[in-house]
Amino acid sequence: MITASIVLFKQTYAEIESLLNGLNQSGINTLFIIDNSPFNAIEEKIKINHPNIQYIHQADNPGFGAAHNIAIKKAMSLGSRYHFVVNPDVHLKDHVVMSLVDFLENNDEVGMVMPQILNTDGTIQYLPKFLPTPISFYKRILYRKFNVFKSFITKYELRDIASNLIYDTPVISGCFTLFRVSALQEIGLYDDRFFMYLEDWDISRRMNVKYRTVYYPKVAVVHGYAAGSSKSYGLFKVHISSIRAYFRKWGWFFDSERARLNERTRKQFK
Repeated sequence: MITASIVLFKQTYAEIESLLNGLNQSGINTLFIIDNSPFNAIEEKIKINHPNIQYIHQADNPGFGAAHNIAIKKAMSLGSRYHFVVNPDVHLKDHVVMSLVDFLENNDEVGMVMPQILNTDGTIQYLPKFLPTPISFYKRILYRKFNVFKSFITKYELRDIASNLIYDTPVISGCFTLFRVSALQEIGLYDDRFFMYLEDWDISRRMNVKYRTVYYPKVAVVHGYAAGSSKSYGLFKVHISSIRAYFRKWGWFFDSERARLNERTRKQFK
């Protein structure tokens, strides 16, 4: 049993139609759509065109992670073995779904895996990372704004690692992730104190303590990376709130586990 979930907020049916068709043809048994939009404007089209999709409207918008938790709990009740978390702005490539499932089938110690993520122009999005310090976020903001701290970003975002190398990383992006459901049952679901942003950093960190969390660039998806928090003041405030929540949970400057997990990641490349 393979399941998947997509969380929406004000997307039109046209914006997700290609993704829905791709997922339905990929080997996924059940797809959940959690629509956090104020109105269920696309429900009828989904039910007409994709009667196998379970559509759930959450007008109160509980947040990204909390909405995926609704789907994951339903997937667990169905007996799902593997669950994909998918952003609505993703486009599938190759045989990415079954390739990742096969990877987990053959590697019982892996709890979570992501493929290579590409921009729409075919360039790589550098989404695997080391666990952050507060300074990491400060430098990333300045890098995006002023193109400084290039050497730091290269190492922090593992940009200097061969692009075709499979490796373990303590931070996996939530734009396209495959979970082993039994591992989620052990380490827990998304922490809903993160309304949006860093919920994927938190869950991959928790997973990385007990299971391998792997970057698998042998297959890829295209992701329309919006970087909304750098363009919208409202989203920027949400991002800052999530950063604070992350460090309140794990520690600002004193975090021995961060050092241990990051060092374990570095040792792969020595």
